[in-house]
Amino acid sequence: MEKKSDKKTAVVVGGSSGIGYETCVLLADRGWNVVNISRSPCKNGKVVNLQADVADGAALNSAIKKAAVKNGVSLLIYSAGFSMAAPIEYAKEEDYKYLFEVNFFGALRAIQAVIPYMKKKGGRIILIGSLGGNLPISFDSFYSASKAALEMLCRNAYSELKPYNIKVTGVLPGGTCTGFTFKRKVYNESETGIYSGSVNKAVAALAHMEQSGMSPAEVARIICSLITMDNPPVIKSCGAKNTVYRLFSRIMPEKVTLNLNDRMYNQ
Repeated sequence: MEKKSDKKTAVVVGGSSGIGYETCVLLADRGWNVVNISRSPCKNGKVVNLQADVADGAALNSAIKKAAVKNGVSLLIYSAGFSMAAPIEYAKEEDYKYLFEVNFFGALRAIQAVIPYMKKKGGRIILIGSLGGNLPISFDSFYSASKAALEMLCRNAYSELKPYNIKVTGVLPGGTCTGFTFKRKVYNESETGIYSGSVNKAVAALAHMEQSGMSPAEVARIICSLITMDNPPVIKSCGAKNTVYRLFSRIMPEKVTLNLNDRMYNQ
């Protein structure tokens, strides 16, 4: 029987809830030694928890080093995320900087931290992006921008790390039914001014799309299927509908796509 100390280690950043949590559960059930790094613990008895705020680079690096002590790191899944609904005109610097720390710079730091371990025996890196990185989300522009940046980081990491047998994939869920919907920072009417009506409509439309979307367990199964592929895709959208929607956005004229997107958010 394989001892826990002999198992390959998977580090899931942001595994306390939603997609990250379901991924932790699946990996643990499939025999991985799973380490979750987040502010709150993953409430699954098979998962080891290390507490860190991904916006704190030193804390994140320290946690990854602890996770790698025995067997290095064979798999990194970055699932941490933050969203804010705010007009560009009135968005606060501390808010959008924090968003990028969580959604982009945290992922970058995590990648940098695991590369030295993966260079020895190869490994896999999976970054949880969003279809919102391809298609703008009204009044959640910083989230969309951060996920677009994450997707480009993924593409470059794929090319740079391929010679070392480190396989990198970006996973793009669309609307997913998780508690993330209710953790979104939404600016109130005094902060949104003349945009308040449009912001409220967009937030409601986004919440409906998410809560009627895929389950996090479905997305986790897609993530875990990529781990066993000899030649995984660089970018993987989740579900047939989202795959078609992404393809549509790439081949249609920009203004057509944007106008359809505006209708979705009731603008």
